[in-house]
Amino acid sequence: MFGNLGMGELMGILVIVLVLFGAKRIPEISASFGKGIREFKKNVNDVERSITEPEPRVEPRLPAGDPVIRRETAEEVRPEPKRLI
Repeated sequence: MFGNLGMGELMGILVIVLVLFGAKRIPEISASFGKGIREFKKNVNDVERSITEPEPRVEPRLPAGDPVIRRETAEEVRPEPKRLI
């Protein structure tokens, strides 16, 4: 049924769970287990999507009508670092 577990093993596991947690807590445990599985699947899908999909390239936009002014890196004016002594 589930992997190498037969019906006898599953029934034994269910009886042990019932004895350990009681009949009242089993629905709570099942619900939290289901939420955990859903969250895990969601995170796995997000990681797969971030790996397979390329990130959209965003280019800076200038207002229409303004000329584009580009400086070469050699022309950039950088302030002189402050001296401590």
